Amino acid sequence: MHPRLAEDLKSLPDLLDAARKLAGEALAGLPERPAAVPPGEVTRAPLPLEGAGARGALEEFAQRWEAGFAGSAGPRYLGFVTGGATPASLAGDWLTAAYDQNPASGMDSSAQDLERETVGWLAELFGLDAEFSGAFVTGATMSTVTGLAIAREWLGERAGVSVSDDGAAALGPVTVLSGSPHSSILKALSFLGMGRSALRKVPVLPGREAVDVGKLAEALESLDGPAVVVANAGTVNTVDFDDLRAIAALKQRYDFWLHVDAAFGGFAALAPEHEALTAGLDQADSVVVDLHKWLNVPYDSAVQFTRRRDLQLRVFGNNAAYLGEIGETPDFLHLTPENSRRLRALPAWFSLVAYGRDGHREIVERCVSLARDLGARLDGSPRWRLLAPVRLNVVCFAPAEDVTQDRIDALVRAIAEDGTTFLTPTVHDGRPALRAAFSNWRTTTADVDRVFAVLERVAAG
Repeated sequence: MHPRLAEDLKSLPDLLDAARKLAGEALAGLPERPAAVPPGEVTRAPLPLEGAGARGALEEFAQRWEAGFAGSAGPRYLGFVTGGATPASLAGDWLTAAYDQNPASGMDSSAQDLERETVGWLAELFGLDAEFSGAFVTGATMSTVTGLAIAREWLGERAGVSVSDDGAAALGPVTVLSGSPHSSILKALSFLGMGRSALRKVPVLPGREAVDVGKLAEALESLDGPAVVVANAGTVNTVDFDDLRAIAALKQRYDFWLHVDAAFGGFAALAPEHEALTAGLDQADSVVVDLHKWLNVPYDSAVQFTRRRDLQLRVFGNNAAYLGEIGETPDFLHLTPENSRRLRALPAWFSLVAYGRDGHREIVERCVSLARDLGARLDGSPRWRLLAPVRLNVVCFAPAEDVTQDRIDALVRAIAEDGTTFLTPTVHDGRPALRAAFSNWRTTTADVDRVFAVLERVAAG
């Protein structure tokens, strides 16, 4: 054994304690850590030869890299749609690394059973019945890839071909319809060989990002064969929801696969005031939910749900003698692109056990309340204007005057350099804009005070 390895093994409890101390200091300082740290020039160090041991690596990380990490787990990081990590989920994540289970196979541990329990809890949380099966993936993008891969196999089934055996070329051109598709839909279509050009945008309702269901019906009527419809349960700019029940009702007249992107909007199901937004989610054929957003578990963690596990097995089944028979309850390696992975379910399991439905409902309701608070302040300021109602947890807004891409880019830089908060730019209805997404369990009204103060200051120039 390499001497450094032997030394580290002997002192492993002390090394873990040193890492815990560094992590504890970072977490204690998180409320005041810069939300963003604009990157500078970095000189790459030479590849170590003999190695410095774990203690040396810890010291070098603290010296060279730690200060440059963003406070993305903190209460005022409002960019993208980024959750934090609840204390319980962080503990679960540390244990995930310590036990280092590979839950893709059920031949050697109970890890798969824990994951199945967690998936079942999540399905219940989002109102999905026993017809749905699910599995953990890296994030919403891979959940989308998985769902659309199953949809592609369904299209093949309708056409009398096996895409999993013969390839996407055997299927020929396909049609994917959506009102406000997330960019990951295009990425998935490219990845799956259906092509970005398969996507046809359907008109949305006036002043909305929600699809016009009447126009969707017209688009379906014009087709000669089946299609895939991608619906939104929460758009990234304004958290607009398609009418899922009305879309699902179109299945009585038209043949299509309903894929619902509920990456973070699906969490509206937890809050009585907002749960109606997700009505009809249980009518989908595949569903995307991202856990490292509003469930507040560490990266990377998401789930995919589908009604058609039989088609999912056709796509992802991995028959090999050393893996054993698939059986009636397939191992997870037969359900997603990955054969091997970490036990992503454990942090989610910890957080659900620790805080339950009620605890996570409180996080959702508080984030919505805080988003509305910031929206009201911006709406009352002469320096800003809202571009859409605050429907859930995202505030989409722009300067009251001089709204150009250069101005938006300059504001994003100024906000990031200040460090109090971090926001990401967007384009809404053809206009450059800013967006603030509230998803973190730590955020409070005091944080909104500080965020609004910074926005007023940078707007004043």
